[in-house]
Amino acid sequence: MQGQRYILVVDNDPARRSQIETVLAFVGENFYVFPENELVQHLVDVPNILTVILCGEISKHLLAIVKSHPACPFIYHDLIDKGQAQGFNNIIGELALPLNYGQLTEMIHHSHQYHNNLPNKRSGNCPNVLFRSLVGTSEAMRQVRFLIEQVASTAANVLILGESGTGKEVVARNIHNLSDRTKAPFVPVNCGAIPPDLLESELFGHEKGAFTGAISTRKGRFEMAEGGTLFLDEIGDMPQPMQVKLLRVLQERTFERVGGSKSIKADVRIIAATHQHLEEMIKTNLFREDLYYRLNVFPIDTPSLRERKEDIPLLMNELISRFTAEQGYSVRFTEKAIESLKEHQWAGNVRELSNLIERMIIMYAEQVVDVGQLPFKYRHIDVEDYEPDYPEELQERDVINELFSGFDYGDDEVEEGSVEVTDSELSAITVLPTEGFNLKDHLADLEVSLVTQSLEINDWVVARAAETLGMRRTTLVEKMRKYSLQKS
Repeated sequence: MQGQRYILVVDNDPARRSQIETVLAFVGENFYVFPENELVQHLVDVPNILTVILCGEISKHLLAIVKSHPACPFIYHDLIDKGQAQGFNNIIGELALPLNYGQLTEMIHHSHQYHNNLPNKRSGNCPNVLFRSLVGTSEAMRQVRFLIEQVASTAANVLILGESGTGKEVVARNIHNLSDRTKAPFVPVNCGAIPPDLLESELFGHEKGAFTGAISTRKGRFEMAEGGTLFLDEIGDMPQPMQVKLLRVLQERTFERVGGSKSIKADVRIIAATHQHLEEMIKTNLFREDLYYRLNVFPIDTPSLRERKEDIPLLMNELISRFTAEQGYSVRFTEKAIESLKEHQWAGNVRELSNLIERMIIMYAEQVVDVGQLPFKYRHIDVEDYEPDYPEELQERDVINELFSGFDYGDDEVEEGSVEVTDSELSAITVLPTEGFNLKDHLADLEVSLVTQSLEINDWVVARAAETLGMRRTTLVEKMRKYSLQKS
């Protein structure tokens, strides 16, 4: 959150300076009005400059200053040569004659927006790693990062809203890490994962003997988070009796341990999160309205992944980098696979995407994943999967191995180069003629026969016939083409 900013007015005309000074004083802005030769000193001495208004004639010296200060927005007024303002992106607009409240407030708003949206405006104060889990170029994610930066340095309670898996705890940790409490603890509590009868002790601690099993004094999460941040995840699952006690802590900033009478001060910032609609829960008396407004001082909505699908490639790169650092293995995706993933609805949001990436790394480490390798529910693009066309000798060897793989030749030793097969086992395959026969042709005839039977049984529906034969549809299509099989 920024402090009060100042407007600098540069004008060599005393009469015009006086007029602008009167208007700025009327609208309540903080400002300095001075001639051109004092600008450099004011740029050095004045903290938090909002904008600089250039009036009258702009000298080459002034243009050099504009060019050398790209992070500062400039406005011109009553310019003698407006062409001088062309070609400078940080000259954001004009105050026309006569000056009026409407155009002035509009230019002030534009100046604030210029500062708010500066590229990498915090890069000098905090490492980019803080926002690594909040990657994305979508407008929704830019807004989330902007809100985090605005609220981090304040003491305001924050309520983070959004579906499960959208990264609400990541947002909370970034708020904590960007705040002046960053050196103190960040303590998360999942209100829905702790039994209601234990939640009070978990939050506030207990004294020895306060209840059965309390064999010693124990600090609660509020004391653990002293000076830092307490993150109350799934606040919508908190039982109503605990809502009352939490409200009292937020109001009085003190609490007592279970079984104790001593008041303990709570210097703790509260960040709460939920995937539930608290306003609807208030209507059904499941959540206290007064607690809701205590928590909802500064709401942040985390967008679902399907609302920012353009961020999926960046998220995938981030997640792959993280898993590679942890596990030592990586995976890549084809453009078609990424397009297919962008068509998915992502009910589990970023958490679901993270799980998928980890699964793909386990299955296809150091490989390239196409649509056909994705789990079926993620295949939203119809892509012909590649199947190698192996040499015939490899295919024949594979078929022969399959035909003989089920036979048990016992423990008797067999001479090298010979295989003894019983008459019953041999007849199960075929009867070998005395004069011999062409095994390749025999296997081809057998394959044609079985493929044709499967197609006829399934009314020549290729997909069902392929399933019956235990092969891919594309493989069956190739065999039909090879043997010129078609419905008569």
